[in-house]
Amino acid sequence: MGSFTSLLSLSFFLFFCQINATSYLNSSKANSCNVFKGKWVYDPSYPLYNPATCPFIDPEFDCVKYGRPDRSYLKYRWQPFGCNLPRFNGVEFLQRWKGKKIMFVGDSLSYNMWISLSCMIHSWAPNAKYTLVKSGGSLTILTFQDYGLQLLIYRTTTLVDIVNQNEGRVLKLDSIKQGSAWMGMDMLIFNSWHWWTHTGRDQPWDYIGEGGKLYKDMNRFVAYYKGMTTWSRWVNRYVDPSKTKVFFQGISPTHYEGKDWNEPSNSCKGETQPFFGLRYPAGTPMASVVLNKVLARVKKPVYLLDVTTLSQYRKDAHPTYYSGNHIGLDCSHWCLPGLPDTWNILLYAAVSG
Repeated sequence: MGSFTSLLSLSFFLFFCQINATSYLNSSKANSCNVFKGKWVYDPSYPLYNPATCPFIDPEFDCVKYGRPDRSYLKYRWQPFGCNLPRFNGVEFLQRWKGKKIMFVGDSLSYNMWISLSCMIHSWAPNAKYTLVKSGGSLTILTFQDYGLQLLIYRTTTLVDIVNQNEGRVLKLDSIKQGSAWMGMDMLIFNSWHWWTHTGRDQPWDYIGEGGKLYKDMNRFVAYYKGMTTWSRWVNRYVDPSKTKVFFQGISPTHYEGKDWNEPSNSCKGETQPFFGLRYPAGTPMASVVLNKVLARVKKPVYLLDVTTLSQYRKDAHPTYYSGNHIGLDCSHWCLPGLPDTWNILLYAAVSG
């Protein structure tokens, strides 16, 4: 009965949801074009960098090195319907953000995007001196020394805290003490959803905690909404918009079930072409609806990189089995070079606006 009540409550709040989170480009001077609506076009000038010459590439995403036989997935460029995206210029990016700190905060999909941006910059300034420092288990800092630019990645599965208590590991929906590590940045790019769906041995907590009470489980969309609401309160309290730009990396889709693109016997395995229809059959993921609900209520400017739909089209862009350190089929992460490069071009367009 409790789970039914939770689901009913979730249905009501989603029904009354007004999905109006703001895209940075749509709120800037370049607001005549929705860069997140478009199509994938073949571009022989792609990819944007050679993974063999990028010192930051992770084996998990290096599909070329680990034997992926096809190459067409490397050659697709995102083309908005109403305008053109700027060509990424790594030197210009280094100069614009000289002496600044840019932090990605999130799970392995944030890591996917952080490595992509690092490689994109390196391809433009291959001789630039850099240091790469891992600090503890969560933080990695890449510094381009000639420019004083720091690209940081803070690894966290849920943004809100997971703490060890006598009862076990507790996902605390109303606690975000790790946020102290995110202070003092010039740009923050947040992401969270991937781990909220995990169950069983893959689940990184034993209980869900809220208001001093422990629950063995709850509807994951309800839990996600509560956790992201706690994150939004952190933004409202601690972010100074005159000093820090805040982005949220939209929900990254998976392609384990071919029914999502009307091919029910398929998965991402063996896919070599994007989905070319205008309307993705699976529609908007419920997590995106919940996220938009949260973002619509944030009082400080938070700009959504609304990459979900354009990423849904890329059923061909996952590592599948061509990965150096991922066991089994991977239809969650993305090959590099690949789709996250487009996410970073959209970020680049936003901050260059």
